[in-house]
Formats: sequence, structure tokens, C-alpha cells
Amino acid sequence: MQVAIITGATGGIGFRCATKLAEMGVAVLATGRNEDQLARLAATIDDPDRLATHRADLTDDDAPTRITDAATDRWGRIDFLINCAGVGNPKPLHETDDESLDYVLNLMLRAPFRLAREVLKYLQPGSAIINITSTFAVVGGLRGGAYSAAKGGLTALTTHIACQYGAEGIRCNAVAPGVIQTAMTQQRLQDKGFRRINTEMTPHQRLGTVDDVASTVAFLCSPGGAFINGQTIVVDGGWSSTKYLSDFALTSEWTIAQHDSN
Repeated sequence: MQVAIITGATGGIGFRCATKLAEMGVAVLATGRNEDQLARLAATIDDPDRLATHRADLTDDDAPTRITDAATDRWGRIDFLINCAGVGNPKPLHETDDESLDYVLNLMLRAPFRLAREVLKYLQPGSAIINITSTFAVVGGLRGGAYSAAKGGLTALTTHIACQYGAEGIRCNAVAPGVIQTAMTQQRLQDKGFRRINTEMTPHQRLGTVDDVASTVAFLCSPGGAFINGQTIVVDGGWSSTKYLSDFALTSEWTIAQHDSN
């Protein structure tokens, strides 16, 4: 039985990644800081042979050792690492103080770096590391700040791992979601401008879901993804790769007014 470590498993995307991989028959060590959500995940999967939860703060110095020990003590192996933990509500450069900068970089770049380094000791040919990045690491994003810096660094780390360890049969890829409907994005989606940017500029009929991201992660852990290495797979309905505007956006008053003023 293959074994996956999933960080941030108490959040929307991480939670669904855990249930998705368990559905595939993969044993999952799910980490997070919210005990209630870890308990809910355990109840959802309802298979103690296939799931273990581990409450951890990834920024703790001993977190990588404790997490890998929890997986290997339980199942004796590690096949996949999915670095999913993160925080939202980014701020632009001029509004970001040093404390916020250090926290974001520590959680979303330093922590996955250290955990990947520890997990490498156990990975065998056919294993994989998957880093959850963001469209903010693919294109410039308003209010990106430290968030963009961390996700961009994680993208570069992904390609390094792919190059350095690919010859040993260890793959590394990134999955870059656009705005996915989760508790973390719920508040921002209430902002009319933010919602318009994402709905009116996406050549798809809906926003992304956690299942869209988890299905991509699951594919990269499957035999179908066995020759994919060093890539960023963007899951955003075409938002970052097109210049699409919906009919509504093209005919709206603000677009017409801007055009007439020129």
C-alpha cells in the first residue's frame, strides 16, 4: 500500500486531497493544526488502516522529523508528499510588515522545503512530491506580496527537485490553483471587484472547486502521471493563460466608459 503525507489537510483543498487519495487506496498521514477538522477528516474517511492524523505546526523546528516518523512508524514507507498548507488574504508589498513576511515565507516556503528534505530520505523510485502553488506564482497578481514570493519560490523549488532527483525515480510537480471556493477564499469572493476579476475573465462557466485540484493531485500520484516531472499544472479554467472577457464584461458600463474616454 502506498503512503502519502498531506500537509494542510484541515483546509478545503488539503481535506479533499486526503479523501481523494484514500479513495484511490493510498494510506494518508494527514497533518494540520485544527483538531476538530482532523477529527472530521477521520470520520469522513472512516478507515483507521488507511488514515492517520497528526496535529502539527509546520513551522516548528522538529515538525519534519515528527511527521515523517509518524508515517514510517505506522506504515514503514512514504511514497508521496503533498505540500498543501498555506494561508490566504495576501497584502501588497507596501502593506506587508516584516512579521507578516516572515510568517508567510516560513509557512509556505521554508516549511515545505524542510519537510521535502526530510521526506527524501524515504522516497523510492516511483515516488513523488507535489507542491500546491498558485496562479499568483504564474502571473502577477494584485495584493500578491509575500504570498506571491512564497509561491514563486515553491515553484522554483519544484523544478530543482525534479532535476536533482528525477534520475533516482523521484518526481516533483506543482499544482497551481486559481481562486477555488473554500473557506479561505469565501470572504474575498464577497468583494464585487474580486469576484468579477475571476468570473468575467475565466473562459469557463464556473469557479474552481476543491475536487478540481484534488483530482489533479490524484492523477499526478497515479500511473498516468508517471512521466510528468518538473511541471506546473494550472487549475484555473483558463484564467491565467487567456485574455478572455465575458460578454457581460465586454458590454458593461465600466468597459464602455473607459473605451469612450480614450
